[in-house]
Amino acid sequence: MVLKAELHCHIEGAASPGLVERKAAKYGADVSAFLQGGKFVWYDFTSFLRAYDQASMLFRTEEDYADLAEDYLLALSSQDAIYSEVFISTDHAISARLDPHAYIEGLAEGMRRAKAATGIEGRMIATGLRHKGPDAVLAAAQYIVDNPHPLVTGFGMAGDERMHNPKDFTAAFELARDAGLGITVHAGELSGWGSVANALDALRPSRIGHGVRAIENPDLVKRLMDEQILLECCPGSNISLGVYADFPSHPFAELAKAGVPVTLNSDDPPYFHTDLAREYEIATTYFGYDDDMLNELTKTALKGAFVDEDTRTALLERLYPDKTVRVADELFAGSVSSS
Repeated sequence: MVLKAELHCHIEGAASPGLVERKAAKYGADVSAFLQGGKFVWYDFTSFLRAYDQASMLFRTEEDYADLAEDYLLALSSQDAIYSEVFISTDHAISARLDPHAYIEGLAEGMRRAKAATGIEGRMIATGLRHKGPDAVLAAAQYIVDNPHPLVTGFGMAGDERMHNPKDFTAAFELARDAGLGITVHAGELSGWGSVANALDALRPSRIGHGVRAIENPDLVKRLMDEQILLECCPGSNISLGVYADFPSHPFAELAKAGVPVTLNSDDPPYFHTDLAREYEIATTYFGYDDDMLNELTKTALKGAFVDEDTRTALLERLYPDKTVRVADELFAGSVSSS
């Protein structure tokens, strides 16, 4: 059995079709325009965003978000996942007319329920939305810093990477870093290698969300290897959105061979007709990974996870029960950690 860990999933984008249908029934909403036959329906990036937004707006209360986190983490656990980090957005909570505190507490309650049922660990990465501009991202960081929660252990930036320059967001990321939050930035997905380089220069993250377009610049690949910047890769998402034509042309294996730390993640799983188990299967089918190599990917994810060292060690014990102490001492000394 290969145990799994995930670092890159947007919680609203993880809502299963069945859960969305139940929330639609609760609120008397018609979802037929984007949900048919138990599957989300979209045709291009614009229609994907429309479906995503319409489904997301069906989560309106603290209990709705508890249901969402619990449902997703239980599904992950059934795929032999032991750890999950999800991206959250206080901007989305406000758009849904939900107090950000209730939003976070609801998600935390869902994580607690899932952990009690299965043992899966969950954490949250708060995000600002790049297309909303520097002031909005700073406000998102300020809220998290002013209202700390033990399960919110990271800060990142999602949204349209073609808008603004990373240096415009320096204040937000310095604020989050000074508060002890782990730092990750979406880059190198729809935009090219320069998006990754600019994010590294300006925001100094320990991880990059996606980052696969770095393959376009050998010097940047070497930098990622030298600095051991972890890439939160999402192959299924990349193919669905046309970043690459097919899995054989995806650079995951090439990046890994170059020594860049890479992980497997599902991004917005039901929209891309994937899940974490399928991402691991993709690595086996298209990238030539065997079970030992897949376990190494999970180890890499745990190495880069935004957790305290006691939790990291406990997770590692589950992955390598016969040699945890030695591996922990050798591989995790000095790794990035957060509160």
